[in-house]
Amino acid sequence: MITLHVRGMWVLAAAGVLSLSACGQSGSGSSSDGREDAGSTRAGSGPSAAAGGALTIPEDADPDTKNHYLMQNAIAACMKERGFAYTPVAGVEPSEESDDGEGKDYALAKKYRQKYGFGIHSSVVYPHDPAVVVPEEKTDPNDTYRSSLPVAQQKAYDKALGELGPIYDTDTPQRPPKDGCVAKAELKVLGPVKSKAEQEREDAEQQERDRQAGQALNGDPRLVSLAQGYAACLRKEGITVTTTQPTGIGDMVKFQVGAQSDAEEPDADEARALLTREIDLALKDLDCGKEFRAAYWPKYEKNPYVGNNG
Repeated sequence: MITLHVRGMWVLAAAGVLSLSACGQSGSGSSSDGREDAGSTRAGSGPSAAAGGALTIPEDADPDTKNHYLMQNAIAACMKERGFAYTPVAGVEPSEESDDGEGKDYALAKKYRQKYGFGIHSSVVYPHDPAVVVPEEKTDPNDTYRSSLPVAQQKAYDKALGELGPIYDTDTPQRPPKDGCVAKAELKVLGPVKSKAEQEREDAEQQERDRQAGQALNGDPRLVSLAQGYAACLRKEGITVTTTQPTGIGDMVKFQVGAQSDAEEPDADEARALLTREIDLALKDLDCGKEFRAAYWPKYEKNPYVGNNG
């Protein structure tokens, strides 16, 4: 598997879409009272079970994570009222992925790239290194519980839960059944579903903010000049330059290496050879872009750009 960390982007699942087969640590009990008091924020550094099996929300949880925990606790409470056990699931915890290789700090980036390159093939060479290996998913305890029920009870469990089934290509946003615990939890935690017009308006506003951020970065005279020098240095190193835009050049070589990788995961010997070449390119890219990145990152923090329309 090839994993790329896109500069400035750490994508989380939308808070309104629950993946109940997601994994992670679960509450200590098979049922939860998960009501408003059990779902409130408590002190803690990670997912754990509070009294009754409800998840304890970490103090440093971001809004999406907090909402996910609250919904899991609310689902557990709802399922208990309907006579079923449900263990709140924290989901797959983001790995402690470091941005050391991104170049915000040149010394840290150089140390990272000397060992891992861009982090593309290194997970095969270092299969147990948490710096490059995605945590394995764990079994959802609710799948085990459901499987233990008689067939008739499994159907009743599914109806009570009301989980959203497979989503196929459609222009209409899919919602879980209104009478199911998933939908009731969403309503309790997130409030009423936004209308199509309201959602489209918010999306348009976000796209406009992103467009303006892209213009601020790609239109900055100093960044443009530094990007041109960055590109010239790469060409001298024999590296193909496909863009000189400030918002794209920093990840350009990384994406080229990723695009050239085979669809199938290489074996250990192949991966070592690929990593050696990757490290060479990653270090050349880092040195060529040293001055550019030093100027780019402070301006990026003021104009966070996540699209490709800049």
